[in-house]
Parts: sequence; structure tokens; C-alpha cells
Amino acid sequence: MREFSLPALYEVPAEGNLTDLIRRNASVHPDVAVIGRKTPQGGWEDVTAAGFLAEVRAAAKGLMASGVRPGDRVGLLSRTRYEWGLLDFAIWSAGAVTVPVYETSSPEQIQWILGDSGAVACLVETAAHEEAVESVRDRLPELAHVWRIEETGGDAATSAVERLREAGRDVTDEEVDARSSLATADSPATIVYTSGTTGRPKGCVLTHRSFFAECGNAVERLKPLFNTGDSSVLLFLPAAHVFGRLVEVAAVLAPIKLGMVGDIKNLTDDLQGFRPTLILGVPRVFEKVYNGARAKAQADGKGKIFDKAAETAIAYSRALDDPAGPSFGLRIKHKVFDRLVYSKLRAVLGGRATHAISGGAPLGERLGHFYRGIGLTVLEGYGLTESCAATAFNPVERQKMGTVGQPLPGSVVRIADDGEVLLHGEHLFSGYWNNDAATADALSDGWFHTGDLGTLDEDGYLRITGRKKEIIVTAGGKNVAPAVIEDRIRAHALVAECMVVGDGRPFVGALVTLDEDFLPRWLERNGKPAGLTPAELTDDPELLAEVQKAVDDGNAAVSKAESVRKFRILPGQFTEASGHVTPSLKLKRNVVAKDFADEIEAIYHG
Repeated sequence: MREFSLPALYEVPAEGNLTDLIRRNASVHPDVAVIGRKTPQGGWEDVTAAGFLAEVRAAAKGLMASGVRPGDRVGLLSRTRYEWGLLDFAIWSAGAVTVPVYETSSPEQIQWILGDSGAVACLVETAAHEEAVESVRDRLPELAHVWRIEETGGDAATSAVERLREAGRDVTDEEVDARSSLATADSPATIVYTSGTTGRPKGCVLTHRSFFAECGNAVERLKPLFNTGDSSVLLFLPAAHVFGRLVEVAAVLAPIKLGMVGDIKNLTDDLQGFRPTLILGVPRVFEKVYNGARAKAQADGKGKIFDKAAETAIAYSRALDDPAGPSFGLRIKHKVFDRLVYSKLRAVLGGRATHAISGGAPLGERLGHFYRGIGLTVLEGYGLTESCAATAFNPVERQKMGTVGQPLPGSVVRIADDGEVLLHGEHLFSGYWNNDAATADALSDGWFHTGDLGTLDEDGYLRITGRKKEIIVTAGGKNVAPAVIEDRIRAHALVAECMVVGDGRPFVGALVTLDEDFLPRWLERNGKPAGLTPAELTDDPELLAEVQKAVDDGNAAVSKAESVRKFRILPGQFTEASGHVTPSLKLKRNVVAKDFADEIEAIYHG
């Protein structure tokens, strides 16, 4: 199939903007808890729809009183937290445009984003963020205000929210509501800068229409997951990323209760405290939960039981796709393991979650079946910043493992002659900020060229097979899409990251980094001294044999010509700080290839 679409399930309002949602919620559901706010003691307190509107208005008044005008851009540099959502809606309520900045951004990146967008103000989370902005402020002539969210004592004892509330004390509700009503559906809501795997980040202009079309249709298609007064979602992904914003706006649109946390080190505690019914994540999160549970079971002498339980869960999930369903014997085994293993895994995730949505990279069929088999159905989706996050996702009632689902209702997916995925719909961005040339390259006759390769099956389910610019052509002329084998290798608990190489080479090789969280467990289990580093283990025979198992598993998914013949273990990690991954954890392949050129050469001539 070359093209597929679904009819829209949600009509974008002809007038109005996203701030209408919080006023509607306060009017229709005034006492319903729409936000969960983390307390200083580590617990949670509810914020009602009426209370949230009041807090948003107070912050918006301060922005207005401080000179923020309709259409102005305001930076928001912070981890995911309650104030992120509050200030995002406050910026919109002041008639302005939010410009998210990753909290891990360098001063140079901050300067580029705030400067390119022409931001007149910036809200930052910490003193370190404030220092980073101040270090480049002389190159930001339009930046008039910097407010800090966190209270730290001394002269900065008052948080940004309190300072804005005080600054706007003379602005009336009527004035802020009038300002809130100025933006239309086609006005810019946010400028989200792409991760910049190559070159300078580009600012994607997403309108209020983009979010209405995206979130309205997603909520309607996934209606069983969005029950007001009962459903809840915990956002722990970066709110600066478009996927995080999808969660924020969809929760408010539904509405369901939204929790926002930025420190994933405490994720287990937060999941158990907030107890969401819906979880949003990326494959690496689900891989780590699985690998961590398996490692704990092995440490407790229950590794064989866990592995049998995992195989049973996978077999049970696969049988659900068979018209005959699971056999009587399989149902009995599944029930036993549910009591012994699965219920405990669900408890780790808070105990209430029935579904999760995964994006950013392929989850893998085996892991997808495992989670569905234990009672947590992971619905895979696909999207880009330019498509306001999800442009395809699996529906609740008819999931197809290994695909990213059907198109967002009201949009169209087309496969070009060369296999590129093209998109059309109201959810698409309106263009790149200050970059007409890039906009013209990406948008042609209303179709967005994603740069991704894919196929559509007979039911309109999309399968992503690779990325055009990442295709490797070996010396023998074989075209290799790295994503499939990389994702399979990376699924191993010991592997943190994998990058396939081989362009113009006689065979395919790979660079591998080790998972520093899992490595200590592996050392203990194999009787090796604690504290050994990846750099000290790159030639360890047992470690090489373990990684070879991961490579063999990856090779099983591809043809012989596409398989990895040799690999090298690197002494460190691919991190944002090292410059090898973007804030959304995408590999900067050209940087990795340049920095590890000697290691790549060793694969072929070592």
C-alpha cells in the first residue's frame, strides 16, 4: 500500500487557542484534580482545575505587567516539573509563544535558541541555568528578563512564580482573559528546536491548531485511556521535547490527572507514589525495567523462574493474536506466573497502569509481547517534532506488534517511490523559524518529507525501516539500514548504545558501549573485581563473549550481508555531555564516526 488515511475524530475549533482548555476545565470540572504536584516531602498533592486556572492567571498577569506582549517569545529552561506546565500555559495566557530549552543545554546552545527565536524573557529552573543564560546575555539584546523557578535563599529567595504573582497583582482577571483570547488556532504556540544531529538546531513552529489536531484526535482514538476523574499519566520525559508537550496538552484536553517529574533516578518511587494508569516512555526505559527485574531475580537466585515467566508472558501475548487464543495449559501457567512474578512487576510501575505508549525508537516485538503478557500493553507510535509528536500509533483495540500503528485520524501517510515516509495533516508544523530554505526543502505541496523510510501494510499500519541519511552502502553495494540490528543489539542488558558502521567497507561492523548501571551486576555474577571500568574490560574474553551474544541476536534479524561481522567495545559512553547524542538521545553519527575513527579502522585492519 502506498497511502493510507483515517477520518478525523476531533474538529479543531474555528476560533480560540489552547488556553480555552484550562478555562473550560475550571468551568466544567472545577473540583476535579487535573494536576498532581510533588511536595517537598516527596509526596503528592492534588491541584484542581479551578486551582490550576487561578495559578496560571496569576503567573500570566506577572508576564503581562513585566512587558511581555502578544506574539513575544519566552524561553523556558527547566527539567520536567509542575512549574513547567504552569508556566507554559501562563505564557500562552499572556498571548506569547513558548520556546523550550533543554535543561542540559550548553551556554552556546542556549544563546542560539534564545537569540534565533528573539526571546524577550526566559524562565530558568536553577542558579546554574541562570548563570548559563547570564554568561551569554551580552549576545542577547532582546532578552529583558530572566526569572528563576527554584528558591535558593538570599536575594533569590522568591521563586519566579511568586515574583510573577507579585508583579501582576494590579492586573485583573478580565485583562488576562482578554489577552488569552488574542491568539487564534493558526497563531504560533511554541517554537521547538530540533535536536540538531547535524548542524544548527532548527526551530519548528507549531501552532495551536497543530496541538488541537494532534491531541484531540489522539485522545479520541485512545478514548479508553483518557477517563476524566479516574485516569492519570506521569510525565518523566523532558517537557522540552515535543513528545512531552503532547502528554501535557493531551492530559489537559481530556482532561486526566497529570504528574510531572524530572529526576528519573527516583522514577520507581514516583511511579509507586503517583500510581498512573498510563505510562509514557521510550524503549530504553522499558528495556531497563525488564533488565533490572531480571538481574534482581538472578541475584535472588530466582533467575530461572523469571526466565520461564518471561517466556510464558511472550507466548501468552503471541497467542492473543491467534483466533484460537491461548491454550488451557498456557492460561494456567500464565495465571500462576501472574501471582508469582507479573503482579510484582506491575507493582513496581505503580500497580494501576494497564497501558503505556512508547516512541522515539522501535521497542522490539519480543519486549512488546513480554509487557503485554504481564498486563501492561505498550502501544508503539511514531512522530517527529515537525509532526507535533505522534503522527501514527497503535490503537487500543487492534495492536500490531512491530509496527508504529495507523496514521493519526485526520492525517495521511504516503510512501514515496524511494520508500520515504511523507505526511499530510493539520498537526504538521507551519515551517522552520527564520529558515525559509529549510522549510521549502521539507514541505512540498503540503507534504512533509520525514527523511525516514517505511512501508504500509494492507491495513494501513506503518513500519519504519530506517532513515535515508543513515543508509550504509557497503563496498559490495549492499544497502544496510542500521536501525533494525542496532535496536536488537541494544536490547541486551549489558549494551548501552550501538552504532553500526561499514559505509564503503567490505562488511558491517559496530561500535558498542556498556551500560554502566548493569555492568556492576555482571561483574559480580561473573566473579570479577568490583569497580572495573569499561576501559579496563574492552579485551576481556568473557565480556566479549557476552556482547557477542547480543550481536548474534541482532544478526538473527537481518540477512548475512547486513550482519555485524566484528565489533569494538568503547571505553566510555555516548552522552550529551560528550557531544555524541542529542538531548532526545539520538546518536550524532557523524560526530561518533569522527571521534572514534581509529576504533572503526581497527575493526577492518585490527
